[in-house]
Amino acid sequence: MITVATWNVLHRIHADNWGEDVAGNWPDEAKRVAAIAHRVAELTEDVIALQEVSGDQLAALRETGRTVHAMRYPRLPRPRVTTSQLTDDAEYLVLLVNGPSRELSQEAFPDDGGKGALAITVEGLTVVATHVSWGRKRVGQLTRLAALAPAPAVLLGDFNADAETVLAVLGDDFGAAELPPGEPTRGRQVIDHVIVHGATATNAQVLNADGLSDHNPVRATISY
Repeated sequence: MITVATWNVLHRIHADNWGEDVAGNWPDEAKRVAAIAHRVAELTEDVIALQEVSGDQLAALRETGRTVHAMRYPRLPRPRVTTSQLTDDAEYLVLLVNGPSRELSQEAFPDDGGKGALAITVEGLTVVATHVSWGRKRVGQLTRLAALAPAPAVLLGDFNADAETVLAVLGDDFGAAELPPGEPTRGRQVIDHVIVHGATATNAQVLNADGLSDHNPVRATISY
């Protein structure tokens, strides 16, 4: 049994480009970076998956004491509205782990250089962090994720779709952690998921991001 969490922490350039409230509420990105790192350090989960991690955020996360697995996307976010505050504009997919782990693979999806998958093994469990594109690209990406997650496995990430839509592509052998009703993970949507294959997810919760991101963290316990 292990505990897991997933959180899209919102890359600053995306926040600025899309006019997210976070950008206005946190005008100093260095302070938000430090606050996110502090919040992540407070999480007690054995494995934490993070999406939309900037290079500055990654540097801060490396100071939290966990093993860091990181994949840099080939696409570099481009500021369209204002000058970037970041020292390192790159975007990463990240897994933070307490205890032993081994990286298995990392890949950007061929149809989207800013989305992909990072897979590791922890105590005999395959853990895949992912960020899936919205729309038509989703099907091929989810098909690839199914291949990356032989049982027992857990997929953690921002899927840009509800659990029913995700599971319809992944197949009957996959299941989603049941989140409490009425607790969205972004806005009014539930698009961040803990997906299991040959395992069971219990004690799932949606945490409050406290304005640090447009997404809320999701946590669960995995038995396998």
